[in-house]
Amino acid sequence: MKNILGRDIPEFIEGYGEVKQYEGYLSKKNGAVKKDFKFKTITREDSKLHKDLNELMDKLPLKDGMVVSFHHHLRNGDYVLNMVMEEIAKRGYKDITIAASSIFPCHKGLVKMMEDKIVTGIYAAYISGPVAEAISNGKLLKPAIMHTHGGRARIFESGERNIDIAFMAAPTSDEYGNINGVDGKSACGALGYAHTDAELADVVVAITDNLVEYPNTTIEINQTYVDYVLEVDAIGDPKGIVSGTTQITKNPIGLKVADLTAKFVEESGYLKNGMSFQTGAGGISLAVAAQLKNIMKQKEICGSFASGGITGYIVDMYKEGLFKALFDVQCFDLDAIKSAKENTAHITMSASMYANANNKGAVVNKLDVVILGATEIDLNFNVNVTTGSSGVIMGGSGGHSDTAAGSKLCIIVSQLVNSRLSVVKDRVTTLTTPGETVDILVTERGIAINPLRKDLIERFKDSKLPIKTIEELREIAKAMTGQESDIEFEDEIVAVVEYRDGTVIDTIKKIKN
Repeated sequence: MKNILGRDIPEFIEGYGEVKQYEGYLSKKNGAVKKDFKFKTITREDSKLHKDLNELMDKLPLKDGMVVSFHHHLRNGDYVLNMVMEEIAKRGYKDITIAASSIFPCHKGLVKMMEDKIVTGIYAAYISGPVAEAISNGKLLKPAIMHTHGGRARIFESGERNIDIAFMAAPTSDEYGNINGVDGKSACGALGYAHTDAELADVVVAITDNLVEYPNTTIEINQTYVDYVLEVDAIGDPKGIVSGTTQITKNPIGLKVADLTAKFVEESGYLKNGMSFQTGAGGISLAVAAQLKNIMKQKEICGSFASGGITGYIVDMYKEGLFKALFDVQCFDLDAIKSAKENTAHITMSASMYANANNKGAVVNKLDVVILGATEIDLNFNVNVTTGSSGVIMGGSGGHSDTAAGSKLCIIVSQLVNSRLSVVKDRVTTLTTPGETVDILVTERGIAINPLRKDLIERFKDSKLPIKTIEELREIAKAMTGQESDIEFEDEIVAVVEYRDGTVIDTIKKIKN
């Protein structure tokens, strides 16, 4: 059957179960009952500290079919997931579900484990590299569950799924499990995605390469959640943690997009004292932030907060008095990590506080303006950031859907044509973020306003900016690229795309080879 967005979604998916159909971004308002926390008595005679992974594994309740979780703050430099899964595989366990907040190319060892049915399920907000390609080619036994950052917190906080053992990379920890991400040789900054795992997993293991004397004087996740502490030589490669170091685009077309976006925000009425703002770490998005920085300084505007995955550019805006505070769920570069350690108004937050639709008010709900990217956007403003031009998985929502739903003004920035491919499609390959939560598309060839935003259409009717309909942008792009060929898929569903409330917004099918 088709959902309200016109996507073909069956009522039941093998390996996933009964489907809750997407009914609109505001349709689920009942919240959820938070899962109970499991207590454990530890006496003064008990030691949490271990220095050998093999010895520690002997004490853990390992079993076939278990759910093990990992966070992705070490990004493409992570050693922990591979270290743990290699030991689990060596012990012969099967049918493991991995609940990793994101999966990167460094986790390519999972492909062989998928083929051997050691790993049969994956939950993640973002998947790239060999694992993503293997899923698209049908090598995972059950469909991968692709959720949002806030959706991940909702899944486990509500008890919809349970984490048996959480293995948490801890850049610094003491012997009792007081951990932070801002100190040590593997410092990664905020640990926002680890909070849910620490609070709700049946067993929590902190794995650190920087063991300090008790008490660790900087604590983000405290000892009451941690069952065991494992000291190892290295939890990650710092070069991979800040891989793809964020830089403002130097592409003239990208800079034009950024200039148009900044001018649109300036005229929108949202750029004023007390405004709140979030942007991604992409080159065009950062160029928008740089342009807005100049406008804010000229007009002496001070915003209330900037949020999200924080970059050095946003830190600079904070230091120059353009924002009163930063809300940070993950750090994207070394400047952000340093700021999270030194600045009291640089507030680290959990993924649930950031974006969970089912709690009592997420930070995304307080956002005025968010700048996001797109792989594709269609005539109904639906956005794809999950699959690439070949139909293969290459990303995922992360906070895309969460911030689009929460913000007052959601702007998608993109070149209209890139590598002879149009960003505007008649229909997106995979639907990540519903068009009813997307307000604006800015390209170098013009700016399209979602017809649902009649207030903005009225406001910009006499603007000198190049306002066009999205249909006009589609025709301009087609004149440059021609009509695209359809991607061929098989019938097998290899991944399920969940919206932030747990309803199914789309499915991804196996690539036809």
